Parts: sequence; C-alpha cells; structure tokens
Amino acid sequence: MLNKTTSLLADNLRKASVKETHLFEKIGESKVRCCTCERRCLIPDGGKGFCGTKYNIAGKLYTITYGSISSISINPIEKKPFYHYWPGSKALTIGTWSCNFTCPWCQNYSISKKKPKQTDEIIEPKALVKLAEEEGCQGISFSFNEPTLFFEYALDVFPLAKKRGLYCHYVSNGYMSAEALRLLVEAGMDAIKVDIKGSEQVVKRFCGAFPEPIWRNIGLAKELGLHVEVVFLLIPNVNDNIDDVKEIARRVRESAGEDTPLHITRFYPAYKMLNTPPTPISTLEAAVEEARKVGLNFVYIGNVAGHEYENTHCPTCKTLLIERYGFTVTRYFITPSKKCPNCGESIPIVGEPHKVIR
Repeated sequence: MLNKTTSLLADNLRKASVKETHLFEKIGESKVRCCTCERRCLIPDGGKGFCGTKYNIAGKLYTITYGSISSISINPIEKKPFYHYWPGSKALTIGTWSCNFTCPWCQNYSISKKKPKQTDEIIEPKALVKLAEEEGCQGISFSFNEPTLFFEYALDVFPLAKKRGLYCHYVSNGYMSAEALRLLVEAGMDAIKVDIKGSEQVVKRFCGAFPEPIWRNIGLAKELGLHVEVVFLLIPNVNDNIDDVKEIARRVRESAGEDTPLHITRFYPAYKMLNTPPTPISTLEAAVEEARKVGLNFVYIGNVAGHEYENTHCPTCKTLLIERYGFTVTRYFITPSKKCPNCGESIPIVGEPHKVIR
C-alpha cells in the first residue's frame, strides 16, 4: 500500500523531468540505495536523497531533474577552466539544481542551494545538441551546479553529441560513484575538470564529504582515457596552508600524472563567506611555485586576468606556447604535431586551437 507521499509522487510520474535512474539497489522490501554518487543515500519509500533530486517511489529510484535546466550559456572552454583541451573553443554549458556538497563559498549558490522540483519544462537531448550546433559551439559542458545530479540526462545527451562531432565533458566535484563515471565514459564523455576542495579535514568540515573517492575518480578517469584537469580554489584561512598545497600537488601527480594541469584559483567572497577577503596574489604565486617543485609541469593561476601564470610554457625550455588573457587565447605557438617550436618537446594538448592568433 502506497503511503501519502509516495502516492503523490507516483501521480506526478508523467512530469517530463521525472525518470527512473540507472544506478540504485533495492534494500529490503521498500528502501533503495542511490548509487550515483559516493553519498550512497539509503532512501525510504516516499523519501528523497541528500541532494533532493532522487526519490524512492514504490521501491524504485527516480530523478526529478531530467532535462530540467536552471542555467544555459555559451562559454569559452578556458572558463571551465580547461587549458589543454580544444583551446579557444566554445561549449554550450548547462546546469540543473541542487548539489551533493555543502561548500559555504559556492559561487553558484542561487542554483546549487535551490530545491529542485518536477517540471514539464525541459529541453530534450536532441534539441540541446541541435542548439549547440546552431550556436556554433564545439562541445557541450555539464557545469554550474554539480553535474552528477544530471547523470541520467548526460547519458542520453552525450551519445547524440558525439555523433555530431561535439566534445562532451563534466565540470565536477568528482564525487560520483565509480559506476557512474564508467557509464559516462561509455556514453561519450571525453574530459573532466575536478575541483579539489582541500585536505581531508577541509573536505569533511566544509563540504560534508570525504576526499578519497575524488582522488580515486581522478585516477580512474585517467585510466579510462579521459582528459583530466584539476582546480584548487585557494581560500584564505581555510585551505591555503602551504603544506596542504604541496600535498594536493603530490596527489594530482600520483593520481593522474605530472602533465595534468593544476589550476590554483583565486577566491572571491560569495554565499556564506562574504567576509573572507580575496586570496592575495602573492599567496597564489607561492602556491604555484611549490606545486611546480613537487613535479607538476603545468600549474596555473586562475581568476587573475593578465597574470603571467595564466600562460602555458614549455616545461623543458620555458618557451611561451599559449598566451591567455582571462578566458581568451591571444597567441598560440604549439606546432600542428603538438610540439614546442623551440625544442621539440611534446605538449599534452587535446584538440586543435579554434580561431586563435599564431
């Protein structure tokens, strides 16, 4: 017999944004365990998971955000940021609602902290891919809020996009389950940018999560052939300890390799941290230098337009290879065979530059 909440949800299954999920386990007679992210919420009949996007309806798990887009725009790939992936290209970028983290510094809190709801107002996968083509985009990006909450939609969008020659990627906190990551790759995802929030203590305290699944997924993504870049938002008095910076850099190198781009990004006051000042540029510069000493070949400063550390240099001879200003590639010198024009060192760049000056 259905309880009142379950009955109400069941009556709304016709809503376009409601769809049965791919990853869940039945526990006992009526409970289900969501297996999309590493929270692995145990959800009673009529209940919902931590993120508020997954509901147990009569022993089956449904998402209520399929195709429900909160935000959509055309973004330069450098904004994600991806610096070694289709330089100068544009991605049709979408997000939905809510999040599986509790970060008090969230830049997109207006959607990540908003409760999702069932709706008929969705964009069908074919329509989204068509829109990307019509707008002259080279790819599709799932971003803004945590895209793992858009998992079912991505599984339908990515194969269609790949058939049309579009790249597909996630801008993520990296907390999806390994099963979810594998399915995304099978569907056509070819890159992921992962935000590392800090040490184990920082991730537990501020994000309500555990860092080890994130590091596992960075390594797994690399094993599965994805292009991987990592962002570390450096926040004063939260995660700007230099020993933590060195540890993050070491884990990036060990998980994904010395050529993995690491973006050490400037914090600006937002959400519940309006009284925390922006990260001093000197702190960012020191962090970059320490990360390089650990053995990473490509370490960048983010959110400081025009800074020298936005640019890509050859790790061997230090020749300028890509010059950037903010989200714009202003000059590009890497050869068509993806080598340094001065010393011939191979440079790990995915894709060809799009409309940039040589």
